[in-house]
Amino acid sequence: MTANQPTNIPAATLYQRVNGQNQVHASQDLFSGQKVVLFAVPAAFTPTCSNKHLPGYEQAYAELTALGVDRVICLSVNDGWVMDAWGQAVGVNKVQMMADGNAEFTLALGMHQDLSKSGFATRSKRYSMLVIDGQIEKMFAETSGFEVSDAQTMLEYLSNR
Repeated sequence: MTANQPTNIPAATLYQRVNGQNQVHASQDLFSGQKVVLFAVPAAFTPTCSNKHLPGYEQAYAELTALGVDRVICLSVNDGWVMDAWGQAVGVNKVQMMADGNAEFTLALGMHQDLSKSGFATRSKRYSMLVIDGQIEKMFAETSGFEVSDAQTMLEYLSNR
């Protein structure tokens, strides 16, 4: 964690579609009593997110759970329908696709960016984090590109902690 990042998961409402049904989750409930890996992406269906970030975590899911992770969440400032459609298009079966539709979670973490010049408005920065019982233990935030928030970096961190 950096000095300006909170150590507690912020209170926020996240959205998910499961089997055609909308589910609403309080962030505290998703992280309470569990070891969770969350990775956030700027947008669904974009090249890096679809070709590298999301598939990398889906492929690493068994290794992550073998290291004690209870849940892996992909988060984006999109709506639940988009996240569900994206997960289906990429073939995701294990990673939970969560929407931060109002950017509540993203803004509370200070992990937002203004991409309005590209037509995306407020979006999440690209990052990953390990959360244990609602406490952020480690965050890997990208400064440019896609170098540290990938599944392999998280696996290495978990293997060596």
